[in-house]
Amino acid sequence: MFDHFFADPTTLLLGALTGLIFGFLLQKGGVTRYNTIVNQFRFKDFTVLKTMLTAIVVGSIGIYAMLQMGMIKGLSVKGVELAMNAGGGLIFGVGMVLLGYCPGTALAAAGQGSRDAVVGIGGALVGAGVYAETYPFLSRTLEPIGKLGKITFADAAHASPWWFIAGLAVVAVGLFALIERKERGRLAH
Repeated sequence: MFDHFFADPTTLLLGALTGLIFGFLLQKGGVTRYNTIVNQFRFKDFTVLKTMLTAIVVGSIGIYAMLQMGMIKGLSVKGVELAMNAGGGLIFGVGMVLLGYCPGTALAAAGQGSRDAVVGIGGALVGAGVYAETYPFLSRTLEPIGKLGKITFADAAHASPWWFIAGLAVVAVGLFALIERKERGRLAH
């Protein structure tokens, strides 16, 4: 029954090492602190936005570069299901605002000793169980609404993904400049 439950030891070790590095970087970046997450939603601390935009731009460049170099065979894109995505995003956002952590930062915060994050991890596990139990109903009722299939922005526009990555990078740099100006203005007062 569990013959293929675990990956080979090398894959598990690399996964554990990657997770350790990711958690370390989250902690060093300051996004494992409750106030950092909550103040992002209060538009007082933009550490999370800057971290996420940087990760998205760098990750996009890396993935599409590896794809073009043949290092990976193709993209495993999840299907777009607008109603399910909107509902999941709403639940995720409310949970993140109430708890002050997202799943990744909650695990890293628990690793650094934040006991409040453990409550959120428990809530995420309960939520995953509720989702699993209600999925048959959701797949019949909500999933078909706005079901667009496995498509990316570049596919929908019939354009190179590099145009979207370049646009995203320009938006990120522009936002970073606006944030820096706002933060300098706030410090001057």
